[in-house]
Amino acid sequence: MKDTSHVATRLPAARRRRQLLDVALRVFAEQGFHDASMNDIAVAAGVTKPVLYQHFTSKRELFAELLGDVGRDLQDTITKAVTAAESPREMVELGFVAYFSYVNEHRNAFQLFYGGSMARDQEFAEVVNQTESALADMVAELIEIDGVPPDQRRVLGHGIVGMIEGASIHWLKTSSEADPATLAHQLADLAWRGLRGVEP
Repeated sequence: MKDTSHVATRLPAARRRRQLLDVALRVFAEQGFHDASMNDIAVAAGVTKPVLYQHFTSKRELFAELLGDVGRDLQDTITKAVTAAESPREMVELGFVAYFSYVNEHRNAFQLFYGGSMARDQEFAEVVNQTESALADMVAELIEIDGVPPDQRRVLGHGIVGMIEGASIHWLKTSSEADPATLAHQLADLAWRGLRGVEP
């Protein structure tokens, strides 16, 4: 009888593609884009390189799709959280909690998005910038201050997004034991109090 134990289980194309994306996310987060190879990903996924190339024509295509996935997932998570709020203050609080909970539960995804040298690669940096801009626009819509024009709100939105990104990176790098909900509450309080003092 032929031994087929070494052959990867056949999966429907959509499930195989999702599996390859999940494995690639972990490999890229651990090794970085430049050091990880398609062979590393294929081995980690238990498939041959030809199978991997059937789904993704290049490492760049695979990485770019992952960045897009992470960006959309993060936006969706925050959007769903803030829709449950009953006041602007609660929107800020729930948005921060959703962000830090996402980082805590999807550390590989966050590492992929912010842990590498994305700024040196125009294509990848653009994907990250689009997500940051979308989040900043979302925050800007939550800023309800009389007399503050849209452009100023957007600048403030970018400032708040930069604050929580920076705090998240520091939190993960220092292996802080801080509870994500507590951290989110502290920074949401800082952001809210700061916004209350903004003048047009």
